[in-house]
Amino acid sequence: MAVIYDRVALIGLGLIASSMGHAMKKWGLANHVAGHAKTAATRAAALEIGFCDTVHATAAEAVKGADLVVLAVPVGVMEAIASEIAPHLKPGATVTDVGSVKQAVVAAVGPHLPETVHFVPGHPLAGTEHSGPHSGFATLFQNRWTILTPVESAPAEAVERLKSYWEGMGANVDLMDAPHHDLVLAVTSHTPHLIAYTMVGVADHLRRVSESEVIKYSASGFRDFTRIAASDPTMWRDVFLTNKEATLDILGRFTEELFMLQRAIRMGDGPALFDYFTRTRAIRRGIIEAGQDTAAPDFGRTKVDGP
Repeated sequence: MAVIYDRVALIGLGLIASSMGHAMKKWGLANHVAGHAKTAATRAAALEIGFCDTVHATAAEAVKGADLVVLAVPVGVMEAIASEIAPHLKPGATVTDVGSVKQAVVAAVGPHLPETVHFVPGHPLAGTEHSGPHSGFATLFQNRWTILTPVESAPAEAVERLKSYWEGMGANVDLMDAPHHDLVLAVTSHTPHLIAYTMVGVADHLRRVSESEVIKYSASGFRDFTRIAASDPTMWRDVFLTNKEATLDILGRFTEELFMLQRAIRMGDGPALFDYFTRTRAIRRGIIEAGQDTAAPDFGRTKVDGP
């Protein structure tokens, strides 16, 4: 691959940013990767692992001269970061992010950015339950979707360049407006995570089932819940607080569906349950056909190779 951006600044050095760093190194998408993290230990790890060329104690230092700035921090701190880096951004640079909500990011970051830079928010729909600089790997974004939600003032050339950058890391790229993104992700990501946290919490509080029994007899469905519920609590706290309207809307619809199933079980309505499960099973097949998951045995639980 050809170089897309000469200098890229990663603000935050967790799973997504470290995977981006590995991917940029693997496919030659940038000449220099600068990084910033709050703790000295994380900055040192990024240098030791090798996905950053330089690390900086402040975000302001990291973004100097960068053609692309990636905000890979919790949504709740993006406004403070945007305010800090704004005076130091290179004219013509593109600022993007990897947050799971988009309207809140636009509202928090946009007002602080000078007119000389291009703001193209983004969301890579990829990840694992792990976090931190040691968790990243170059192929995380392979055949996964990244959604870009450019603001109206973003030039088409800047959007296309960022699209090419994500494609260079193996991602499929789609464009949509921020409100629609937040509604779609409330269905496909945010509410499922909330349900997973709740189900694991139910098991924790159900004193009639001991902790050892929960662990010993956990079936695949419950294990999947625990994997999802192991995700970063800071990130998901911010997701739910900043996308509350869409999440509550979908959660209300989920509750209605749950009541319908509850009634079918109470009434012994087997045909209703069978029809419902048949219809929803087709969605799983569609996900596999789209290449977003595997039909391999045990849900494709194979060890992921590192960078």
